[in-house]
Amino acid sequence: MTLLNTPVAFIGIGNMGLAMALRLRDAGQAVRVCDIDMARCAEAAAAGAVVAGSPAQVATGCALLVIAVVDAAQTEAVLFGDGQQPGDGRQPGAAAALPPGATVMLCPTIAPADVARFAARLAAAGLGCIDAPMSGGPARARDGTMSLMVACASPLWALHEPLLRHLAARLFHLGPRPGDGARTKLVNNLLAAINLAGAAEAIALAQRLGLDAAQTLAVIEQSSGQSWVGSERMARALAGDYAPRAHTTLLAKDSALALGMAAEAGVRPLLGAQAGAMFQAALAAGYGPRDDASMLDWVSQQWAAAGSAAQPHPAPSGPPPPG
Repeated sequence: MTLLNTPVAFIGIGNMGLAMALRLRDAGQAVRVCDIDMARCAEAAAAGAVVAGSPAQVATGCALLVIAVVDAAQTEAVLFGDGQQPGDGRQPGAAAALPPGATVMLCPTIAPADVARFAARLAAAGLGCIDAPMSGGPARARDGTMSLMVACASPLWALHEPLLRHLAARLFHLGPRPGDGARTKLVNNLLAAINLAGAAEAIALAQRLGLDAAQTLAVIEQSSGQSWVGSERMARALAGDYAPRAHTTLLAKDSALALGMAAEAGVRPLLGAQAGAMFQAALAAGYGPRDDASMLDWVSQQWAAAGSAAQPHPAPSGPPPPG
């Protein structure tokens, strides 16, 4: 099955980008990739993808370019280049190499204002923009069950819907306004940060109370405290599985972006601010490169460091006071 007549180009083949690229290769779609991680490029090449040496090279002749880098600064660099003037010796961006009418799909979680800014620059160059942040993790991206929150004009939706549906079983078209995909993703990720921080505290508390943490998690998963991110991350943490799927850095970044977006709207989410502060503290403690399931370890370490201040007060002895 070929979804597009020209190769689909990917810039950024980390956990999510590589999973999407390989899923398209499984469908017989021609794929090009560009990344600074040569091991990732080798894995993509083994699956039949063509590895390009630069953003401009990977984009040449492609009708769809998927950007799956980390943040807005990287997005701007790969799309529009490092140089301010043509011919200044620095690397050109991918946008200038795309054919007229091509589409750029923005998958990083970035600020809505950055999405709008990039979309305007692309439109000025005669290129379409799909605002399409992802959710679900690399396993779901690989098997096509992840979520895509899409904001784009109706003609772009109609043109690329078959490919989008192949990538994401949970596909949401949120309307035409650039940045609404980002807004929706940031609202979601702020709640994910709250849920994960809360789950880490709850399981750490269960351990502190001498409960079987795995059994407690099993109860939570069938009760009102359940959340997908809490269940998935805490199950892995209790199994000692900290293989990086989603680095702590990412949810720290996303919660900070969400809180900035909220501030622009004139509000300060109290739980969101507390969760965001926990993730920033975990970064300061060196947890950034670790999988965010390690928040359980971070909470436990904080309590251990607090010593007796974190210990429950002993029950009072003697008869209860009158009254």
